[in-house]
Amino acid sequence: MIGEAGKIFIALFVIMDPFGSIPIFLLVTEGKRSEEVSRAAGYAVGVAALVLFFFLFLGEPLFRLLRIEFTSLRIGGGLVLGLLGMELVLGKSLLRGPSQGSSALALIGTPMLTGPGVIVSTMIFVKTYGYLPTLLASFPLLVSSWVVLRLSSFFHRVLGKEGIEILSRVMGLLLVTIAVDLVMGGIREALESA
Repeated sequence: MIGEAGKIFIALFVIMDPFGSIPIFLLVTEGKRSEEVSRAAGYAVGVAALVLFFFLFLGEPLFRLLRIEFTSLRIGGGLVLGLLGMELVLGKSLLRGPSQGSSALALIGTPMLTGPGVIVSTMIFVKTYGYLPTLLASFPLLVSSWVVLRLSSFFHRVLGKEGIEILSRVMGLLLVTIAVDLVMGGIREALESA
């Protein structure tokens, strides 16, 4: 179970890519004191957590209610992840011109941290590994995202803008790889059940 939770954590961390949120987070928290930056990181991660846990526990029943097949979720989710990965690899951001204050922090929480990729992947991991390993992976995932946002000025100083962009592109490439695996797995399942 710990091994499965570790696999889920790594995959979701790559998909969530908190490093990609650093430039916008720095813009929103510019000139704020340390406690305010901590609160802002907590707010953004809190929004991400609400969306993540909603789909972790209620995503599968919701899809059952809508009569969406798991194979369709895998293929569709893989395509969404592939597009997000391509955007990261090509250096295009998901958000342009963020608003200020709590609305911008909410946008960092979702769709930047917990976006379509994390939502779909969480539901796939629940179906594949179960609730407990996915839940166990979620807590360190959210904590590490908070740490990255909280230390965003440090990462920005150490890595620089170019370093963060390179890291995001590497994450994007890993994301495309995960997406291809999901699509292939979904197609295999669909062919086997046909």
